[in-house]
Amino acid sequence: MTEVLQNIPFLATERTEALLDIERHLIAGQSAIERWFRGQFQKTPAPFYASVDLRNSGFKLAPVDTNLFSAGFNNLNPEFSSLYVSAIQHHLNQYHPGLERVLLIPENHTRNLFYLENVARLRELLEMSGLEVRVGSLLLEERTAYDLPSGNSLLLEPIFREAGRLKAAGFDPQLILLNNDLSGGVPEILENLEQPISPPLAAGWRSRRKSQHFAHYRAAAHELAEVIDIDSWLIDPFFRRCQGIDFMRAEGRDCLVANVDAVLELTRERYAHYGITQRPFVIVKADAGTYGMGIMTAYSGEEFMDLNRKERTRMAKSKEGLPVSDVFIQEGVYTFEQTAEEAVAEPVVYMVGQQVLGGFYRVHTGRGRDENLNAPGAHFEPMAFGEPCVLPCRKSPPDAPVNRYYAYGVIARLTLVAAAREMADWRRQQIRSIE
Repeated sequence: MTEVLQNIPFLATERTEALLDIERHLIAGQSAIERWFRGQFQKTPAPFYASVDLRNSGFKLAPVDTNLFSAGFNNLNPEFSSLYVSAIQHHLNQYHPGLERVLLIPENHTRNLFYLENVARLRELLEMSGLEVRVGSLLLEERTAYDLPSGNSLLLEPIFREAGRLKAAGFDPQLILLNNDLSGGVPEILENLEQPISPPLAAGWRSRRKSQHFAHYRAAAHELAEVIDIDSWLIDPFFRRCQGIDFMRAEGRDCLVANVDAVLELTRERYAHYGITQRPFVIVKADAGTYGMGIMTAYSGEEFMDLNRKERTRMAKSKEGLPVSDVFIQEGVYTFEQTAEEAVAEPVVYMVGQQVLGGFYRVHTGRGRDENLNAPGAHFEPMAFGEPCVLPCRKSPPDAPVNRYYAYGVIARLTLVAAAREMADWRRQQIRSIE
């Protein structure tokens, strides 16, 4: 059994009635929950992998972001490698029987050795699952080996295209696995390939939108809330969307102001209903994109009437310098999880297929409970799993680690249902475009 780490975050609030009630319903409804999930994934298969950022305020447990190109496999507890490999093998057996050769295509962050640690770990897990894996670069023109801080090494190889197939030297893969979110668009070399690509090209941030994902999540959360008889708001953040925003020219401010205030008002009503005394806030961010860029905490729509130049510049660009015109306005969820040193933290849960692998805490010493933690200066603490917590324990209290981690896993899998429904939408759109 894994020794519990000393600096693992804990919930630092006395206001936990709602959370404990959620956890009681999850424990009591475990059989119905698992049956519901099984039915959902039979209708819409889960993506190859995904990760979700959660926030736990004690009165609300909800996702705030879902990543379909997960980039932190190196932060997972290595003692549970057998669980990770088993999940990969289960997904392969179900959706890719007979698969032997995979080409893994990462981001172009060849100078970010910590990101490459993630790629090396993902490659290792795939190889332990019985696959022959090569790592191909969209940029490099010759094979390049990297020595990583952990002592591992990683070889990146140039890729090329022959007719409709993507290859590396002496290697003809059967599956292209993307760990690149395609924020800059889909490279021509990846278009119209004979080989399947996972996640699909439509999952890239050039076309995917957070508002679409959370619309699917809202529907799934309402469905599960009916199964276990809870208020869906306890697991689902309000949101709105604005289009045609130009922060530098101050265009679209009226939409921002109106929708920020609308989300805040809806949140105030729920806070009043539950007797919550915290001040409601929103997180405003690009509707497309990741890496924690272009994000702002706001307590009123009026704050967007007089942004200074630095704030406008920060909000105007996302990853790879792409301009932000579509904005996602999300109900802010406080995090009351913190370390012994009082640094704020949030759980990040990883999944392969429909199976929860575990996760880690993102910890930030320079950010507050109402701020985005996916920012420079963050570090990671593995979750203190004494065993893989994929089932609740009815004999333990609701807030026991095994039950809290089960709750995290249920909410994470809800985002997976939403992502699966997104992919079903993309497939339907692709079929219509062909017809």
